[in-house]
Amino acid sequence: MKKQLLEKFTEIFGEGGDIRAYFAPGRVNLIGEHTDYNGGHVFPCALTIGTYAIARKRDDRELRFYSLNFEKLGVIETSLDGLAYNRNADWTNYPKGVMWAFGEKGYQIPVGMDILLFGNIPNGSGLSSSASVEVVTGVVLKDLFGFDVNMIEIALIGQFSENKFNGVNCGIMDQFAIAMGKKDHAIFLDTADLSYEYAPIVLKDAKIVIASSNKKRGLGDSKYNERRTECETALAEIQKVKDIKALGELTEEEFEEVKGAIQSPVRQKRAKHAVYENQRTIKAVEALKANNIQLFGELMNASHVSLRDDYEVTGIELDTLVEAAWKQEGVIGSRMTGAGFGGCTVSIVKNGNVEDFIKEVGKEYAEKIGYYADFYVVEVGEGAGRI
Repeated sequence: MKKQLLEKFTEIFGEGGDIRAYFAPGRVNLIGEHTDYNGGHVFPCALTIGTYAIARKRDDRELRFYSLNFEKLGVIETSLDGLAYNRNADWTNYPKGVMWAFGEKGYQIPVGMDILLFGNIPNGSGLSSSASVEVVTGVVLKDLFGFDVNMIEIALIGQFSENKFNGVNCGIMDQFAIAMGKKDHAIFLDTADLSYEYAPIVLKDAKIVIASSNKKRGLGDSKYNERRTECETALAEIQKVKDIKALGELTEEEFEEVKGAIQSPVRQKRAKHAVYENQRTIKAVEALKANNIQLFGELMNASHVSLRDDYEVTGIELDTLVEAAWKQEGVIGSRMTGAGFGGCTVSIVKNGNVEDFIKEVGKEYAEKIGYYADFYVVEVGEGAGRI
């Protein structure tokens, strides 16, 4: 892959100079959805699919971008001077946003770059292609210009750029998982203080299977920001009767005691999901450590029900995939993953049943939805870095 991309880079941008290669994975969240902006826990892992970047410094202020995923767009040119969001700039708003954010944080980029990108994460799938682009850009900048930033800071800068440059109020989970991933481990992350631990993913006779609904979604124009606002309002209402900084601080019992302070039944449901999902995530990691994969699967299933009924972010596509999965032999657990409104599901399926699972779930989905889902049997990989 690296060799092919280097050849393509020189074909597009010419030979010479110090040309370097980088990779940032995609991520899947096993459990803990819509908790990361509510001060709760998440449990994501990095994948072996992701975003490759080939980059070289220039001797002027120009930026030239090329993506093998959007070859029809050709080379998109801009400048380090006056970096600003532009809808017509398409995918380049993500790397540009990170460059802008580095500048905002005091890291001045002295010269422009030629950058070629290739991603093998399905676009709009919910496996964090945008965060992968952000983190790989941060790694490029750190390496090319010697910036003194660690991987957690790169994750935070990526989140800052998506919030402030691209206008999506995402939490920290995606960028953190991509920057800090570890092979064969998921990250148990407390988003309230960024404390984390690695938990081994030991699936002796099972695989992680991702099903992409192929319903495209854009976070910025979905109801993602609306859900976040609903939770913030619910938190403010609870704070009138209880001293907390985030919904993630509450146990289920504590929430039941104070939920009456939330004026709207809809906001009550949103807050309930944030609190209960956080507790499910804590229990799920304990189950995994105790090698109780059955309980882990049951908590995954309960997570989907809550996302469907209380948070209302699933939709017919994701519900069809999950409900079809629950019927299949050898399925330990299945749920939507990511922000919802399309995107993907994640299932843990026993090895001997994977082939039938893909066939049967795919058939039921196509019959009901009218187009096909794509399936990926994935491995848990390393975080971002130079290759």
